[in-house]
Amino acid sequence: MATLNSHYEGALRTSSEHLQSGTKIITDAPCDNQGKGGAFSPTDLLAASLATCMLTTIAIKISNKGFNIDGAEISATKIMAADPRRVSEIKLEFKMPHNNYTDEQKKMIEEIAHSCPVALSIHPGIKQEVIFNY
Repeated sequence: MATLNSHYEGALRTSSEHLQSGTKIITDAPCDNQGKGGAFSPTDLLAASLATCMLTTIAIKISNKGFNIDGAEISATKIMAADPRRVSEIKLEFKMPHNNYTDEQKKMIEEIAHSCPVALSIHPGIKQEVIFNY
């Protein structure tokens, strides 16, 4: 069974529906590539996928470890390259809640982040810079 359906709306906009939940998202081409930048671009979603996968995977893997990451935030910066146009780097900066994490917990969090499914699926030619602020 399909995961989602996408539809080209015209004017460089698409809509996608997640079939299990019915949730919909739209994308627009970015301003620097003939678009209006009125929504996430497909390459923005790549950066968002990496950030949210890291957060979700960490939360899953530590759920029974006696600590949490509730309130954690990530700022993502997507860097584009040309010829061919592509994402060349994704910079992620975690802002972790002040939970007095032990060194062992920090190591666990960071190892889980780097081994989330999206991180492992992104082409190795795309640099992933990840900074953790505790």
